[in-house]
Amino acid sequence: MPSNVYFGSARQARMEESESLTGKLDLILERLRLSERVKDEFVIIKMHVGSKTGYTTIHPVFVRKVVQAVRDGGGTPVVVDIAGNVRDAATRGYTAEVLGCPVYPVGGAAEKYFYTHQRPYKNMQEWKVAGMAQDATFLVNFSHVKGHGSTGFGGAFKNLALGCVVAETRSAMHDLFHYDRYWFSEKCPDPAMRQRIIDSCPFGALVLDKEDPSELHMHMENCNQCGRCLKVAPPGSLKIDPVNFNAFQEACAISAALVLSTFDKAKTVHLNLANFMTPLCDCWGFSTMPILPDVGIFGSDDIVALDHATLDLIAEEKLIEENIPTSLEVHTRKGHPFQQLHGPLKDPYAVTMYGEREGLGSRNYKLVDVMPVEDMRPAPIGYIPADGGSAQIS
Repeated sequence: MPSNVYFGSARQARMEESESLTGKLDLILERLRLSERVKDEFVIIKMHVGSKTGYTTIHPVFVRKVVQAVRDGGGTPVVVDIAGNVRDAATRGYTAEVLGCPVYPVGGAAEKYFYTHQRPYKNMQEWKVAGMAQDATFLVNFSHVKGHGSTGFGGAFKNLALGCVVAETRSAMHDLFHYDRYWFSEKCPDPAMRQRIIDSCPFGALVLDKEDPSELHMHMENCNQCGRCLKVAPPGSLKIDPVNFNAFQEACAISAALVLSTFDKAKTVHLNLANFMTPLCDCWGFSTMPILPDVGIFGSDDIVALDHATLDLIAEEKLIEENIPTSLEVHTRKGHPFQQLHGPLKDPYAVTMYGEREGLGSRNYKLVDVMPVEDMRPAPIGYIPADGGSAQIS
């Protein structure tokens, strides 16, 4: 049976609050019966509060609505993110006064509060799940959708996979890019040739290894698989292989599975907000122009179905190429828009495939539009009363 994914379009017919994305979030929370499910629960709302001067994360108005729904149902909500982001969250408007609940570091102020889980994968054996994530009894996974240099796309999986483990585990997950060999130094003994290979990449994806100058290290986040380096490298010395990129995607599915294993299946809700979609993760601490049109807001009990449906609707849009920073490059018009920007081997759907294998849900879904957009031409706009109250229709 397909999983329900509730959806509210960023488009609206009437110029009314009820048809805005915040109004559609209310409808999605009602469909998910959030308030009915949280009585006496300790509820963490996991989101990315950004860093530094980034301003395209989830607006506090949306978060406040989720917090209120939890409070209305008799739950105790807290917003959580990793310590480094929480430290200056107030400068971006994420405060208890604004949100209606406190904002806490999910793994403690020094990221030393965690529970260790054993799960062998490549060279990883241990995964340290953040303490507040495991202590909570109910999870609201609220994600801002955007591009991502490692995976092409950041959504519900990434929000848990990297945001509910401590720094040591996040670092080990990123190191998985390099577990499978991609540089063969015996095929390129000439230092001058190695430098030519490095210089061939305009994105700085290739550097000399810090410990062994005969080895090349690839920054996978910077690589869009354009192939310039392969045209310079001696045959067999360098390869760009899906196995390196997929390793991180599979690790994200495993990490999310471990986090979700600490909750009863009926006590998780997942939300994706696909607006102000920028090229890179909100971790970077700054914002750029959006590279895709706003799509809308999604909600489901099924994390796999949610991310898959979100990607499907984004796939119907075209990149806003004039908004893409000039230091980036669109070198293919094939595949998903996020692949067009970050490279064909960064398949954003890979994490949903691995997540389905982990038993976290189904890629088979039913999209339920909570407020289909009517084609109304023309329609009244209304007016704002002089006392500053809500808009009225004359």
